[in-house]
Amino acid sequence: MENKRTGYKSNQYDFPTKHYCQTLDLKDDKELIEEYVKRHSQTEHWKEIREGIRSVGILEMEIFLQGTRLVMIVETPFNFEWDDAFQKLAGLPRQAEWEKYMSVFQQAEAGATSSEKWKLMDRIFNLYE
Repeated sequence: MENKRTGYKSNQYDFPTKHYCQTLDLKDDKELIEEYVKRHSQTEHWKEIREGIRSVGILEMEIFLQGTRLVMIVETPFNFEWDDAFQKLAGLPRQAEWEKYMSVFQQAEAGATSSEKWKLMDRIFNLYE
């Protein structure tokens, strides 16, 4: 079984990919955090949101939680254009509704889009070749 101690399987692709990392903080409320996690579960998450994410070219998206801090890893094809994809994503059906549905948990401005709430992170280290 996959978990934080055993690790999480990565998908492999027959073409070059790249990844992005973002962060966002949740409100410091245990019950709100539990509800946020529940709404992202496979049974609760909205199918239209998953389909929209894939339709803009995202191959994989994972969200990790530690305390109130969220970290999102996004895997894309090598030619993926971040700003273009997230502008398109913001206009897809139910995306604004999903953002509003999630906003009660997040430390972010009311009405913010996903790309406004989630902050891209700088990579400061890797196992250099």
